[in-house]
Amino acid sequence: MQRLLISRALPDSVMQAAARHFEVTLSPTDAPLTVDQARAALADYDAVIPTLGDAFRAEVFAGGPHRCRVLANFGVGYNHIDAAAARAAGVIVTNTPGAVTDATADIALTLMLMAARRASEGERILRAGNWHGWAPTQMLGLHVTGKTVGIVGMGRIGKAVAARCHHGFGMKVVFHNRSTVADPGVPATQLPALHDVMAAADVVIVCVPGGAATHHLIDAAALAAMQPHAVFVNISRGDVVDEAALIAVLEARAIAAAGLDVYEFEPLVPEALIALENAVLLPHLGTAALEVREDMGRMALANAVAVSEGREPPNPV
Repeated sequence: MQRLLISRALPDSVMQAAARHFEVTLSPTDAPLTVDQARAALADYDAVIPTLGDAFRAEVFAGGPHRCRVLANFGVGYNHIDAAAARAAGVIVTNTPGAVTDATADIALTLMLMAARRASEGERILRAGNWHGWAPTQMLGLHVTGKTVGIVGMGRIGKAVAARCHHGFGMKVVFHNRSTVADPGVPATQLPALHDVMAAADVVIVCVPGGAATHHLIDAAALAAMQPHAVFVNISRGDVVDEAALIAVLEARAIAAAGLDVYEFEPLVPEALIALENAVLLPHLGTAALEVREDMGRMALANAVAVSEGREPPNPV
């Protein structure tokens, strides 16, 4: 029986299914694999199911050949894997598109509403015993119905966010994408430049994949293009945003608020960001629902099984 390393514990149903196909080893902690651990995994296992943060960098693949034939990533984002280096070393990389789409889009809307309506700030006031009753001008936020949402990255998740904003809140949709999108799924306008979207929107939601091509895509200049009342939401990868620049605009109240599920140096979150009342901060909850994580696990496992049986995996990257 072929050997499979699972880098972090998956739902029980997935672990049980994996044991029917492989001799399974589970990494003993939930800490991401280090470079040395990733290198050892390539040498010792036929397949690996890695996930966010596992350090499959270019140097890990040097000095092959490797026993491992597939990195069946648990998650749609795979910027922790140097896919080009893996391919050059004969290691297939797969991911789990589709399984994460709706759950991630739901978190985008959660963050939009929490940030726009100052929900987490209000909860903190109440829990601290500082709420003294309703008043007509208390905790005034942004009414999102009928406003303009700007979506950066109109892939599966971006389209799901657009559908929720359009159908749920009657929002006008504008978007930026590196290629032309023929069918965004709802009435929407593709604008020619990122800064056009940042300037036009009352709410900006970032849905691009991570990686070198999008590192600090949202920089100080992009944030400066936003309107003072606007809300910024990031559900992509933390390093898509220049976190220091975002902190600066929030501290200066140059934009109204931000809602974040991901961070540039995750799991480290700057104290300056934590201190901001106009920042809604979630601990990477994008896909944190049991059935979603089970779907992701089954998809990752199907990719690993396919390669182990000499078949093409369903979801190569």
